[in-house]
Formats: sequence, structure tokens, C-alpha cells
Amino acid sequence: MATAIFSTERDQRHLQQQYTGSRHDDVDIVTMHEGNRVQSDERVRDQTPFNGIIGSSPALKSVLADVDRVAPTDSTVLVLGETGTGKELIARAIHNLSARRGRTFVKLNCAAIPYDLLESELFGHEKGAFTGAIAQKIGRFEMADTGTLFLDEVGDLPLALQPKLLRVLQEQEFERLGSTRTHRINVRLIAATHRDLTDLVARKGFRSDLYYRLNVFPIEVPPLRERPEDIPELISHFVKAFAGRMRRSIRLIPPETMAALTSYSWPGNVRELQNLIERAVIRSNDDVLPNPLPVIEQTRTWPQDTATPNRTSATFADSVRSLIFRTLEDTGWRIGGPDGAAERLGLPRTSLISKMKKLGISRPRATKG
Repeated sequence: MATAIFSTERDQRHLQQQYTGSRHDDVDIVTMHEGNRVQSDERVRDQTPFNGIIGSSPALKSVLADVDRVAPTDSTVLVLGETGTGKELIARAIHNLSARRGRTFVKLNCAAIPYDLLESELFGHEKGAFTGAIAQKIGRFEMADTGTLFLDEVGDLPLALQPKLLRVLQEQEFERLGSTRTHRINVRLIAATHRDLTDLVARKGFRSDLYYRLNVFPIEVPPLRERPEDIPELISHFVKAFAGRMRRSIRLIPPETMAALTSYSWPGNVRELQNLIERAVIRSNDDVLPNPLPVIEQTRTWPQDTATPNRTSATFADSVRSLIFRTLEDTGWRIGGPDGAAERLGLPRTSLISKMKKLGISRPRATKG
């Protein structure tokens, strides 16, 4: 992911001013009403104070105002949001606007490390602490001493490790595996998850005391469908970036392409948009950006429940259930793999399976003739 770096001149006093006044530098956005031209033959320059965080919608401005408010403190921050919304960028912005910005920013994805290695990754170990521990290892908390530790997907932290994390947060001390020596540290923690921690607490999958300790200052990053006015600016940003990297010239985004991209629901959020714009730049001909959305995706929004056509509105859960069900049907109920439902929805395979269980989605049984 992109790394956000701030100079002292781009600090808090100019933060919101510069952000609010951001422009589509060197790129003209095509709207539905006029076909502006996109110039991409200059080097890509990211001049926003939040490097990688693009947009000027009220929903995003509210998030950045919270970032600006909490950054100077040492309080624990819990960043919430769907997959692909940019939670790590928010964490980096908090770090780089804090008094710790000259110190280390260390990150760890709790869902990416096997359970039997996660404790060692967090707290370190001594030589001989367990089979295969052939040398001493420094853990992420120790690496982040005097800096910031970002724990991504903290909702996937095993229950057995949660008391140890709680102790570090409360006491700022821990022991490496295989050692009795207590290490005292000074670490600011920022955690993030796409999961509903209150639901996990209710189902005994997450400790309530750890949840309350993490939930000091929650920041919820809105999904892209809730800030559609940011989509043209994001498209401009990614077109510039990929065209410059690939040494291609994109001079026109047709109005119909911009309209299709703006009206799409983006279940994979900014990450999905980024990937599709990269695909479009690769496939571009004659300096024109093609529409990267397959026909089936262009008509997909967050639909109402087709089983009840008389309803004027559907709940969010119904909309998500309908979207997932239709995608599974489109892929022949193939969840993982290339062009599987998880890939189409922009979700990790495990996240899609979890949502299916939560929403009660299962493959219909074939009827006997």
C-alpha cells in the first residue's frame, strides 16, 4: 500500500485547507456532460496532504477531520470499514500527523500470520524457545517502541492471544517467548478490522475487555458507494498513475465510461476501482480509456430484494444477500479461484464465506426430476 509521508510544513494547520482545495492536478475529468481530455504525459505527482487518500466528499472530510483531531494524542484508534476502503492509509495519516511521525511505523496483518507464529511475531522469542527458534527474534511491539504499531484485521486475532494484547495495552510491558525478562515499551496502537467486533463479542469470539480497550476512538471509513462524488477524482488519480507507469497516453475518458464507473456499486471499494482502472489502461487503444466493467457488472448495484417486488426499499442486509447470491449464481457457486465469486466481489475468500454464513446463504439443492 502507499506510504503517507508528511513534512512539517504540511502539518495540521494546513491540513484541512489543502485537502478541501485539492484539484485534479494535470488531469481533466470527463463528466457526463462534457468530454474533457486527460493529459498523462507528465510525471505523476501526489500533492494531497494525505498521500493516497483521494476525494473531497463530505463523508471523507468527516473522517479526515477525526484523523486531524485524534492524531496529536497518544490514544488508541480503531479503524473500521469494509475491505478495500483504505484503512491502512488512515492509520498512516494518524501516525504522520502525530508527535511520533519521526519514529517507526510498524504494521502486522493478524489474518496473514499462522496462529502458531503470531505470538512470536507480536512479542518476539529467545533462541531455543521452541522447535525451530534457532536465533533470537524481535517482535513487532519491540520494533515499534516509541513509534506506532498498526494491527490490521485485529478481529482475526485468536482468543488465546487476546489477553496478552490486552496486557500490553494496559501495562505497556511484555515478555518474549522463552524469557522471563519484562520489556517496557512506549507504543501507540492503531487497530483496524472489517469485521463487526460487537457481533464477535456477543458470540464470544472476541473479548469484551479488549474490545473496550481498542474502541477508545473509533473511525469508520465509508465504503466507496457512500461517496460516489469522489469516484471521478479517484479515476483521474489512478489513470495518471498507471498511464505514467506504463508509458501510455490516455487523452480521453468517454462520458459513457465515466457514467458507468460512477454508477457502479463497487463492492470491493477503492481497491477494486484501482484494479479495474489498471486493467483499462492496459487495454486502452488510441489514447481512449475503455470501460473495464463487464456488462453484468455495469447493471449491478446494491439491488432490492427481487423476491419481494412490492417493497419500495430493502434493508442493507437484504441488498448484500441479494448481491452475493446473484454473484454466486453467475459463477456457478464457485467461491474462490480466478473469476470466482470472492474475486468478483473484491473480498477475501474467507470473508465471503463468513458473510454467507452470517446471511444464511447456501447453494440450493438440485431438485429431482
